Amino acid sequence: MRSSTRLIRILFSGIAFLILLIAGFYGKRDIPVSQLKSKYAQSPSSFVSMDGMDVHYRDEGNVRDTLPVVLIHGTGSSLHTFDDWSSTLKNDHRVMRMDLPGFGLTGPFPDRDYSIEHYLVFLEHFLTTKAIKRCILVGNSLGGEIAWRFTAKNPEMVDKLILIDAAGYPKVSKSAPIGFRIARIPVLNKLLTFITPRSMVKASVENVYADKTKVTEALVDRYYKLTLREGNRQALVDRMTLATDTTSIHLIKNIEQPTLVLWGEDDLLIPVNHAQLFHDDLPNDTLILLKNTGHVPMEESPLESLAPLRDFLKN
Repeated sequence: MRSSTRLIRILFSGIAFLILLIAGFYGKRDIPVSQLKSKYAQSPSSFVSMDGMDVHYRDEGNVRDTLPVVLIHGTGSSLHTFDDWSSTLKNDHRVMRMDLPGFGLTGPFPDRDYSIEHYLVFLEHFLTTKAIKRCILVGNSLGGEIAWRFTAKNPEMVDKLILIDAAGYPKVSKSAPIGFRIARIPVLNKLLTFITPRSMVKASVENVYADKTKVTEALVDRYYKLTLREGNRQALVDRMTLATDTTSIHLIKNIEQPTLVLWGEDDLLIPVNHAQLFHDDLPNDTLILLKNTGHVPMEESPLESLAPLRDFLKN
């Protein structure tokens, strides 16, 4: 009995030592927001105080445009994922984008509620704060689900809808970023909040790209450093451990706004068959599939993905 107890103690001591060793190599402190702002909040970035947060956003193009294009990013991302699109769209449109709570420079929801319903309230408050009564709503992944559910809830505020590899239907991913997978595993997800290897972030970004050669070191640095913004790692765990709620998908058939469904054919996180599901359910949509492109077309294939979007907006 004593030998068994001693063996267990040795085993736990070994595990504790291993955790400390890993923490020594890969443990990272949060990066001060002021330091991140100096690199990732240069002009035209601004901040607005609302709902207990300083929300990071960018408002570009013609400020007199009463129908702005509002861009919403996905899980683990930031408004920078739309940099290439915005540089072109701002020539013809007012373009608004923000870091969702829990990601980028905005930081976490004070109450740590990352349900879609809470994001819908946040988006409505943000648009109201910026005096936007009606817009063209664009969303990728998580941002796509927020976009279509917001449209279903507030149809008077949305003129057109663009869904880019959008979430919403029950899914079985062919592959998911390792960071997302770890964030769902009890105990391990606790370690993720202070042990975050850059290599893991790089692997996660590569996972959502079809062409891994397009994943640059600067791109990985941006994802990695914004992940280390205070509160963002815990926010990812909070978000990823929520139960998936698909009870609202019946609302998709009620969306009457002209809708563009834009999808990377090589998306492993939300496979391309989901594009067909949206196409079948939406009463007034256009479906465009992009070859050799993964989960973030606006980032991986900006020119190829922007062309059909601009055509859609003109028509």
